[in-house]
Amino acid sequence: MRQLILDIRSDAFPDFHNFLPGPNQEALAALTQLSTSPSGESVVYLWGEAGVGKSHLLQAWATRARAPYFAHGALPEPDVWHLAVDDVAQLNADDQIRLFSLINAVREQGGHLIVAGNLPPNQLLVRADLATRLAQGLVFRLLPLADADKAQALAIRAEALGVNLPEDVIRHLLTHCRRDLPHLLTLVDGLDAFSLSRKRPVSLPLLKDMLAQGA
Repeated sequence: MRQLILDIRSDAFPDFHNFLPGPNQEALAALTQLSTSPSGESVVYLWGEAGVGKSHLLQAWATRARAPYFAHGALPEPDVWHLAVDDVAQLNADDQIRLFSLINAVREQGGHLIVAGNLPPNQLLVRADLATRLAQGLVFRLLPLADADKAQALAIRAEALGVNLPEDVIRHLLTHCRRDLPHLLTLVDGLDAFSLSRKRPVSLPLLKDMLAQGA
């Protein structure tokens, strides 16, 4: 747990080892297995709100599987058997047709296709046949981390920087700032730099000063 969290930074390349799973352990385990195994379900669909780690997992899988990662369209013709496709709801009509063909192709060829979106398949604003195909594979809803997990991640990140992060600072970060973990960890990094530049210890007033200045 400790080593895992130290590697979660805004500039860290997405990998399975720096993904804090929380309630999403099943999805992480499934993708980890598929990244190295030719067997298993051909199509996996991840969905959930922004900031829960969908893109992180897709990029981590693509790296491990040596597969291309696509975001916002420009999909290949159906001659690629391993690929990750992010933000499926943003695909245009042509790319939706191409993705439908890719799903059929990877099933026939024994490949893997990992897709992500913000809604479950039956609620996606995409072609009905594409939504049906996505629903026929493994479907995982990614849930946000609990505040206790986020608080522990922030405290350990601060410890790695040599910073004492008071509980009221953690509480303020979790209550008043954007709540996805990469952003929160970036704020901790920024607070450390702000503290050094102002020659003041980390405290809630210092955090409020930093946020007010947009630092």
